[in-house]
Amino acid sequence: MSDDNRKRAGSGSGGRHGPKKQGSGPSRGNSSKGRGGERGRGGDRSHRQDRQRGGASTGRQPQLKDPRAVALDLLTSVRERGAYANLELPSLLRKAKLDERDTSLATELSYGTTRAQGQLDRIIAKAAGRSPAKIDAEALDVLRLGAYQLLYTRVAQHAAVDTTVELAKREGLIRAAGFINAVMHKITAHDLAGWTQILQQGITDPFERMAIGTAHPEWIVRAFANALGKDAAELPQLLAADDARPKVHLAARPGAITAEELALITGGDEAELSPYAVHLPSGSPGELEPVKEHLAAVQDEGSQLVALAAANMPLEGEDSGRWLDLCAGPGGKATMLGALADIAGAEVTAIEVAAHRAKLVEGATDGLPVRVKVADGRKPGLEPGFDRVLVDAPCTGLGALRRRPESRWRRSPDDVTELTALQKELLASALELVRPGGVVVYATCSPHLPETVSVVNDAVRRHSAELLDVREGLPEALAGEEGPWVQLWPHRHGTDAMFMCALRRSDA
Repeated sequence: MSDDNRKRAGSGSGGRHGPKKQGSGPSRGNSSKGRGGERGRGGDRSHRQDRQRGGASTGRQPQLKDPRAVALDLLTSVRERGAYANLELPSLLRKAKLDERDTSLATELSYGTTRAQGQLDRIIAKAAGRSPAKIDAEALDVLRLGAYQLLYTRVAQHAAVDTTVELAKREGLIRAAGFINAVMHKITAHDLAGWTQILQQGITDPFERMAIGTAHPEWIVRAFANALGKDAAELPQLLAADDARPKVHLAARPGAITAEELALITGGDEAELSPYAVHLPSGSPGELEPVKEHLAAVQDEGSQLVALAAANMPLEGEDSGRWLDLCAGPGGKATMLGALADIAGAEVTAIEVAAHRAKLVEGATDGLPVRVKVADGRKPGLEPGFDRVLVDAPCTGLGALRRRPESRWRRSPDDVTELTALQKELLASALELVRPGGVVVYATCSPHLPETVSVVNDAVRRHSAELLDVREGLPEALAGEEGPWVQLWPHRHGTDAMFMCALRRSDA
């Protein structure tokens, strides 16, 4: 097990799914380590000399309130620092202080360009006549933003071309500006459907064609098809939902505010699955008073259901009130679990391997009966005998691609083997810590079968575990789902593609 996975062994699946692989996917080679190209050609590394000479006159003007510049900063953070778009963008928007219209544009360009990156790179390669790996990373980011405007938005062609070239100049990419202008004009020759048809020419494999048509890596399309199984005909709907901008999901804190009250305050709609969920079409949820006052939090409805299952699954024997969240960071499920524990008279021990993330859990659960401990979830040093254990395992995060669009290009099949080994170790630890007759709820924000069904079946086989019907701990609205585990889907349920199952130790 690598040091990278050891650092993540106590971290749940919300926002930091296992080992990070920089430069994977279509943009491999665009990191600072892999920038190349032939000097003297537009878009290659030669523009750096202009940028250095240009100083303040040609460099970026941070004070300029420009939604495209904000989006470019987001792409830079994702590429250079491995940032998550959904975590980084709110901070950039606050600093930029854009009006509502420009905030909306910056958000669309940021998420949209990141989501469609692989598809945009294919089109740029055709138009430029060279691999994206041979285009300097900064120039490529500007081109991606421009191409997205041309192909995915209603921005007029001339405006998209002109603003993209101007952005390149403001960034100090003086020589690259001409190259960017030429590529942008070539991209205007076809709309998105036309470019997709060109890219699909000669390709007969249906999954490969679907990957090109929906801006997904092929391996993810195949993983989704396998997870759907007999319902694989729903794959086009799933991919479309994965590409759509998700609604904002709020979680009313149990015991503090009801979903009905939260909906009235925020103008949102009560959800159909979680009794604590409220949906908003869009907006900045961090600015809402219930969120500021910790009466509610931003949390996908699927994640809420995982915490509900952990709190509500029937036990054999009395519930002594010892509950455990084995992978608690950054604290979303721990907060929901803690609020439910407060009502039940229980206490939650929350394990998080990273100290800075443990502080996030402490902040999120402040005032709740949650005790946070910094430890490796595989060997947390706890006394066994917990009634309820939640394992929200680190995973590929393929179930949350609509909220973390960069993950589809950051992840690769190579990540899965290391992650599944970690998942099995965490689940084994949970089964050692739960008391006989207690319940372990295992969850991943991924539908990928090696991370879900395979891990569970391995635990049943190796650790004398009994597979329970997790629907017994879920709201009645999910009673019609096929058990014993439950797989949520964005196209069916409007949630992230969360997987959850329940197990019980069967040894005496």
